[in-house]
Amino acid sequence: MQTQLKTAPVSVKVTKTKNGDTKRARKPKQAKPKKAGLKQTKTAKILGLLRRPSGASIDELRKATGWQAHSVRGFLSGTVKRKLGLKVIAETNDKGIRRYWTESTPDKAEA
Repeated sequence: MQTQLKTAPVSVKVTKTKNGDTKRARKPKQAKPKKAGLKQTKTAKILGLLRRPSGASIDELRKATGWQAHSVRGFLSGTVKRKLGLKVIAETNDKGIRRYWTESTPDKAEA
């Protein structure tokens, strides 16, 4: 007895298994179109904000990354200061808002 396969849509391949059952192959995933330009990481966003002449407040950094305030402060001390070797300067203005900024040259280059 011979089994006939039903016709399938063009994008689906129907095959027989060893025991005579039929199975359908998965559709290949469509490639996502590439965006023009580079992907902006959260590190790049934060460094861009810190390099502005006016610097950035914790709230501005939180909005840019979606992080909580303690995560932003940890990133500034752990990644920006220690790993990247950049000097982070903090100053409180007359409204009581602390602003952070950085110089673009690492501290390690001076030593």
